[in-house]
Amino acid sequence: MEISLKYLPGGRAAASGNMMAQSDLDLKETALKEDLKFYFMNPCEKYRARHQIPWKLALQILKILMVTTQLIFFGLSNQLVVSFKEENTIAFKHLFLKGYSGVDEDDYSCSIYTQQDAYDSIFYVINQYKQLKNISLGTLGYEHEASGLKICKQQYKKGTMLPANDTMSIDVSTETECIFFKPQELAGKKAELKLNSSFFNLEFYRLIQVEISFKLKGIALQTIHARELPDCYAFQNTITFNNRAHSGKIKIYFDSDTDIQECKDWHIFGSVLQKNTQYILVFDGFVILSCVASLILCTRSIVLALRLQKRFVNFFLEKYKRHVCHADRLEFINGWYVLVIISDVMTIIGSILKMEIKAKNLTSYDVCSILLGTSTLFVWVGVIRYLGYFQTYNVLILTMQASLPKVLRFCCCAGMIYLGYTFCGWIVLGPYHEKFEDLNTVAECLFSLVNGDDMFATFAQIQQKSTLVWVFSRLYLYSFISLFIYMILSLFIALITDSYDTIKKYQQSGFPVTDLHEFLKDHASVGYRKEQTSMPLICCCRRQESDDNLILIN
Repeated sequence: MEISLKYLPGGRAAASGNMMAQSDLDLKETALKEDLKFYFMNPCEKYRARHQIPWKLALQILKILMVTTQLIFFGLSNQLVVSFKEENTIAFKHLFLKGYSGVDEDDYSCSIYTQQDAYDSIFYVINQYKQLKNISLGTLGYEHEASGLKICKQQYKKGTMLPANDTMSIDVSTETECIFFKPQELAGKKAELKLNSSFFNLEFYRLIQVEISFKLKGIALQTIHARELPDCYAFQNTITFNNRAHSGKIKIYFDSDTDIQECKDWHIFGSVLQKNTQYILVFDGFVILSCVASLILCTRSIVLALRLQKRFVNFFLEKYKRHVCHADRLEFINGWYVLVIISDVMTIIGSILKMEIKAKNLTSYDVCSILLGTSTLFVWVGVIRYLGYFQTYNVLILTMQASLPKVLRFCCCAGMIYLGYTFCGWIVLGPYHEKFEDLNTVAECLFSLVNGDDMFATFAQIQQKSTLVWVFSRLYLYSFISLFIYMILSLFIALITDSYDTIKKYQQSGFPVTDLHEFLKDHASVGYRKEQTSMPLICCCRRQESDDNLILIN
């Protein structure tokens, strides 16, 4: 009895400590469950539970409208730039290419077949360059006095050709010789001496190519009609007479590399133009502010989610003595927030570039187009997250998520077969079919065949110069179409259909239960308000109770 009395206070203290520890653990579990339950609610449920206003939802809707409006304004402005470039390129071809029909023959602009045509075409370019200010309809001019017209000819060093005797002697090393004409020299005697020099005595049997290059300046005034400041352009034009094949046909290529530059000194009178520019700059500033706010809110949500994940992992390890599985950890990482953050960063950078372009401090139209276009794409894709709160749309999203890994693995296997057909078609059919001349064209042609496009033309355009190749082309095309359309595409659709059926079955019988789902399954939302509250139209839609435990939407 004395021994029992001696140890009884210690036993009561230990029992009391265990009860307190258990009580603390229960309180921690209850608090954690409530936080987890609240985290996985949609914005409407969060408002009904704690009257938390869905700022991110409202901001995303506002941002969609602002970013799309900004993109439309920039697209209309960029459309003027593109049209000015294209129209000037067409004008240059008509100005400097003798006998240009207005339509390119293939990947080259036109072609010549006699020596006299070659001389006439070269001298025609020089004469047109000389008279540019008198014949051009555009706002064109020479770059500056130091620049001018540069003509270079590339040819084999030496050689003799006797086709009648089937003999030849040629040095395959090449030499390049150039001559330069300044704009102010073209009307003088110095230019005549150059034109009559031995440089223009072309030996066509060893001539590889003649390249004529010159730079012109222009100003786009059409932007003024759109209430925008004009741009200054520099056109680096190159005309190439390609005789590499020595086949009796010289292909003439025209290439114009356009560079948008800042106008060094400009004065435009009229207040409407200036005010319009200021209004657009102010609007771009509001877009940047909305994206910064969205970026801060989404980053904060991700940080809070990671903290909640850490709490759950530590509690699970403390209570159940085991680690949380990888799938449950990923439930806390909201991929939609990551997408929004990327979109916001790209929109902010693109908007800054757009403001600089609008103020004529920068001319990076292509970079700005890529940033704004991609960010707008991500913004609209992010809308799918909010559609996922409705069961009907959620089926589509869950099917895409479930089928994506299978589809990627399937595409890797199908891609090997596709590459095999691409290489085979290029090497065998390339000399006999224009759609198989290079690897890029072959890949595009086969992709169009998979989608059932341009089938008859692909069969009909094969040249029947070789019976063996013609028969092979039939076997090649029929086998490719049969394999990809009737088998591979059908299997591709079957993978998606299987994922869809699986999701539908899960919605009827219940989704697979993970540790996180089991942890939250029996928890009741203690203290949360369930009564109907007045809400805006966007948040008045209630989810059915039967849908709440189907899956954690993240």
